[in-house]
Amino acid sequence: MPELSIQARSLVAGNAQGELLYADVGLSFWGGVDPSSGEVIDRHHPLSGRVIAGRVLAIPSGRGSCTGSSVLLELILNGHGPAALVVAQPEEILSLGVLVAQALFERDLPVVCVGEEAFACLQDCRFVRIEGSRVEAFDAPPADAWRPKPDDLASHPVASSFTLSDGDRALLDGHHGKAAQVAMQIVLQMAELQGASELIDIAQAHIDGCIYTGPASLRFARQLLDWGAQVRVPTTLNAISVDQRLWRAQGIDPAFGEPASALGDVYMAMGAQMSFTCAPYLLDSAPKAGEQVVWAESNAVVYANSVLAARTQKYPDFLDICIALTGRAPRSGCHLDSGRVPSLLVEVTPPERRDDAYYPLLGYHIGALAGSQIPLITGLEQSAPSLDELKAFGAAFATTSGAPMFHIAGVTPEAATAEQALVGMPPRRRLRITVQDLLASWRELNSADSPQLGLVALGNPHFSLSECAALARLCAGRRKHPDVALVITCGRQVLEQASQAGHVAALAAFGAQFVTDTCWCMLGEPVLPVAATTLMTNSGKYAHYAPGLVGRRVHFAGLAACVEAACSGQASGALPAWLNPATSSQGGH
Repeated sequence: MPELSIQARSLVAGNAQGELLYADVGLSFWGGVDPSSGEVIDRHHPLSGRVIAGRVLAIPSGRGSCTGSSVLLELILNGHGPAALVVAQPEEILSLGVLVAQALFERDLPVVCVGEEAFACLQDCRFVRIEGSRVEAFDAPPADAWRPKPDDLASHPVASSFTLSDGDRALLDGHHGKAAQVAMQIVLQMAELQGASELIDIAQAHIDGCIYTGPASLRFARQLLDWGAQVRVPTTLNAISVDQRLWRAQGIDPAFGEPASALGDVYMAMGAQMSFTCAPYLLDSAPKAGEQVVWAESNAVVYANSVLAARTQKYPDFLDICIALTGRAPRSGCHLDSGRVPSLLVEVTPPERRDDAYYPLLGYHIGALAGSQIPLITGLEQSAPSLDELKAFGAAFATTSGAPMFHIAGVTPEAATAEQALVGMPPRRRLRITVQDLLASWRELNSADSPQLGLVALGNPHFSLSECAALARLCAGRRKHPDVALVITCGRQVLEQASQAGHVAALAAFGAQFVTDTCWCMLGEPVLPVAATTLMTNSGKYAHYAPGLVGRRVHFAGLAACVEAACSGQASGALPAWLNPATSSQGGH
């Protein structure tokens, strides 16, 4: 008999059983799970080093990157996926990976949502069996000869309560080709999961699925193209996994470089623009306030919603292109006024003499506390953070949170005042954060124990023109240490603008290198020097992911400190004055 029996919500139908692997912290599959082995590589996660293959993975939710769906598809197709997923909150990114495995490759695994209270009860269990919406947990593997029932992978019927336009039905009936038909089927399955009853038109899309996670990501895109896929709305592409113009000269292994470059070509053959940037908000095509769009790439989603006041969900890889092929998205979440209301109030006390490390550190810390809740941050009304600081805040926030946006009172456009953001709905939770509360997050991001430095990695997300200018000013008249590489990733458009402004020449004189099309979450050796055992970055996002992605320890600090370390060859490791309890007047509770 099971120790625990739970009536769950089935997000993706199926039957499975296996040893339970449980954690009370959300997990980003991109940067958190090795797509070739199923090992948890997020070195900040309690499951670090464990292998999810064949186990029932129980996590409260996903978090971080939209590419988690692509990683899970890779794992399913190469035989290293979990037996099933149990989540506390409805999980869209990982569920989408399973839906694609079903729709295109007739492979699946069950995904069930059990709620917060029941999820906590699983902590001490060792074995879990899932049959449809029934979850049973055991102290030891049961002795019965249970066999999973075969799953019905037939096409998913449209719920009778769902409203389809004539155009939707034409797509669903295959009048616009098989690619659009399959895409619409997947869109409708996700709409049901989200609780939507109709679709909306979208003005543009930004595709994150062009990141190469392995053979499955290319196989998926080529299948759609073979079926005649063509986007129906203006579509930009995220950073891909290589610098398409220079990867051979950089010494990238062709076994990786060729399929990674080909994946970008396949999406362009579908009609997407050759933008190749993880900061599409820096493009001339950036959406306006209120515009309904479909963006993937976690930092871009958060920036679009929070800073631009455009409207998008945190779309998983593969769903992004499905919506671009149909021009239609589920009417739910942040597309609606009700889906943008904060449920968490965070009061902060900013230090008086902070540097630019403050905002990514604050975003990283608040994201971990927020989980999937949209926060409203107060206390920064007089701080006037720049767009670059909001970019850094949002990217770090999106790394540790599953939420699609944030509000900052007096700063972001939908929160001119706290009252405007709350629209009369009091938050469910309230937190107060002092500067000294950030110390734990600072130490988490600073994982290096040696001052020796081999690389300064900048541009995660991609550098803006103003960041190039700020870096050029800091490097003027100086030269980097010969043993330290300083590499900046940015989009092609920004590189051209920086070149015209003279910043590229100035930084080349310092010894800096530029890489376009890709970004640090995809870069490895030899762009990352083989001999470099320690790196430094001003990105909270990359400081989190680098230990797992490239096996290097990290120094995290502001841009000026990064330049100083690039010149000396060593990171000081010192706390900034505004964070040091001995010097900060803002410390304490």
